[in-house]
Amino acid sequence: MMPADTPAVPVTLVTTASWTEAEAGLEQAQRRFAQALGFTPKAGSLALLPGPDGTLARVLYGLGDPEAPTYDRLLVGKLPGLLPEGIFRLENAPDPAEAALAWLMGSYRFGRYRSGGGTKARLAATAGIDATEVERIAAAVALGRDLVNTPANDLGPAEIEAAARGLAERHGAAISVVQGDALASNFPLIHAVGVASPRAPRLIDLTWGPADAPRVTLVGKGVAFDTGGLDIKPSSAMLLMKKDMGGAAAALAAADMVMGAGLRLRLRVLIPAVENAVSGNAFRPGDVLPSRAGLSIEIGNTDAEGRLILADALTLADADGPELILDYSTLTGAARVALGPDLPAFFTEDEALAEAVAQAGRTAIDPIWRMPLHAPYASLLDSKVADLNNVSGGPFAGAITAALFLRRFAPKTKAHGHFDLYGWNPSTKPGRPEGGEVQTARLTYALLKARYGG
Repeated sequence: MMPADTPAVPVTLVTTASWTEAEAGLEQAQRRFAQALGFTPKAGSLALLPGPDGTLARVLYGLGDPEAPTYDRLLVGKLPGLLPEGIFRLENAPDPAEAALAWLMGSYRFGRYRSGGGTKARLAATAGIDATEVERIAAAVALGRDLVNTPANDLGPAEIEAAARGLAERHGAAISVVQGDALASNFPLIHAVGVASPRAPRLIDLTWGPADAPRVTLVGKGVAFDTGGLDIKPSSAMLLMKKDMGGAAAALAAADMVMGAGLRLRLRVLIPAVENAVSGNAFRPGDVLPSRAGLSIEIGNTDAEGRLILADALTLADADGPELILDYSTLTGAARVALGPDLPAFFTEDEALAEAVAQAGRTAIDPIWRMPLHAPYASLLDSKVADLNNVSGGPFAGAITAALFLRRFAPKTKAHGHFDLYGWNPSTKPGRPEGGEVQTARLTYALLKARYGG
């Protein structure tokens, strides 16, 4: 954002309730021009009003009715793609900081492989908002989106590690990595899933903050590309598998916000990063694999690899005794069938955590929907040859059984939340361009900021 005192064209945001007063405050010529255009304050309506010399003097933008159930608090995020080149300032926003964040998130474009196409309308900060905070959140979102949008030929496990190292260096965090065959003894599931790829699997472990502060651990699924393994996906199901590291991107984006804000907590981020590939040493359906937790796992489907790598990471997280564990993964198609692409499924046994997460989602405009951890469904993961199977024995409750599988690997931590997210915007919405999305990252920051200050 430009500084608040930068000369800028005012953008008057109007709702159905505020339009009468806003219209009366316009210069007579501008009011007549808006009337001639037929401008109304309905959501998404736009009017560019000229000054006496014919240059753009003011913009009117309709927000609709804030009390309507379909009201979109990120609607301002459409403006960067609608306005001409120039510098603009938002006026009369119901929440100025929220509107500025919507604008910045709507300005995002993934430009690594093509030039041009970016938005040319720039924003001057509204006086009184914490512009640094807004920009920090928007930059973290952009970081995560860039990771998800980058194709797998340029983003493998090593590049995920490089992104984490860059984040650690910027915020003064410590980072360690266990890689390749060194995983086999202590993280056998991560090793088994990633060993078939020439790009070595790894467990990335980032820590930040005072050692005596409350401990919070974020665990993100980092499958750089998922072929499905020997249970190979059809080509149509592989097209978006560059986004199968969306959980890792969400965890890193949330960590960027937390560390940038200097929240008082001891943050740990664990990213198991692999490529689920096909080769002669790929793990097979019917194999029985050991885990870090000591549980043996029969492989019912090699395309259910995300829960395997998360299991070893969660076991490590749980052993550290944190106050809170949150894990993030593009885990199941069942969650998408139930809730669609915009609503990540959330699972927890902790009622206080469930309530706090729901509130944080509303605060951050980063919604989730709680799904049940129905304990009797755990029997669907029974195996005749191992402690459990990695998939259920039928077509039902796939998101729930996946969450129950993960819960087995963090039994000591009561406050454990699991997000099953899509990590992608199938179409452009205000503030949410088509492409990679770090769902639940802003929610996580709002949750931790409410708990640990800042």
